[in-house]
Amino acid sequence: MPISRERKGQYFERLDAVLATYSKLFIVGVDNVGSRQMQNIRQALRGKGEVMMGKNTMMRKVISNFMIKNPDHPIGIVKESLRGNVGFIFTNGDLALVRDVVKANRRPAPAKVGAIAPINVVVPPGPTGCDPGQTAFFQALNIGTKIQKGQIEIVNPVNLIMAGEKIGSSEAVLLQKLNIKPFDYGLNIISVYEDGSIFDPKVLDMSQADLANKFMAAINNIAAASLALNYPTLASLPHSVANAYKNLLAVAVTTEYSWPNADKYKAYLADPSAFAGSAPAAAAAPAGGAAPAAAKKVEVEEEKEEVDMGMDLFGGGGDAGGGGKY
Repeated sequence: MPISRERKGQYFERLDAVLATYSKLFIVGVDNVGSRQMQNIRQALRGKGEVMMGKNTMMRKVISNFMIKNPDHPIGIVKESLRGNVGFIFTNGDLALVRDVVKANRRPAPAKVGAIAPINVVVPPGPTGCDPGQTAFFQALNIGTKIQKGQIEIVNPVNLIMAGEKIGSSEAVLLQKLNIKPFDYGLNIISVYEDGSIFDPKVLDMSQADLANKFMAAINNIAAASLALNYPTLASLPHSVANAYKNLLAVAVTTEYSWPNADKYKAYLADPSAFAGSAPAAAAAPAGGAAPAAAKKVEVEEEKEEVDMGMDLFGGGGDAGGGGKY
């Protein structure tokens, strides 16, 4: 049924106002989403976002008119994404929060004959609740079964439908008999728009730590490429300065040229043994009374040794005094 001119004008005004109000949006697919489910999604998003649906030609027209009035606005890139049965979810809030609301409003659905399976369907082994008289039905589908406690039981997992295949009547009937609803339908987020950029919704799964790691990896790659090409950039500048300082130190230790910081390296190269005792002493200092205790132990051992030597020399039972008592 065609839309009246009055309703079309209202839609144009509403979408134009929404484009001017929000800076973020989801482009969502609405295949297999019923009107009742759409109403539930609108209610769940109340206060967080706004859902706008319509014909692609009408949405393109509204965006084109909006760009005429706002030539510097980046929303024009969204027109290229208006393909198929799609709509918009506008928001100024947290994109991840709105995405979670959309995901929470997916509903399980049975397999319909002739539909394309979005995922693989595997029937698990176990009791089916079917009486033994329906064994022929399972045999026709090449499903291994056995009779257990008066009902048919599937022996092994069955790969019933593969993703992308058309669902046949036998598969649909089997899933209905087993009361299996293998699919779930809802708004499918295709892409995300924010401040002039369109990106994949998987980006929303990344944490701040993931973003920081990827950013640092990119900086490292830029710095490596800049150093290899001998082309200075902000990323390679710290490395270039460090390398230049190393070259200056190399010149200093092989020539008479020097400066205060270079003198330390030259002194170490001239006499490394002079720096050997500093590290252990520094390491022993935090141990508190460990060093004095060790010194005291050494003194006790030396005193004991002197006493033992005296006993040996003056007949204290040792053999070092020449072989016996005087």
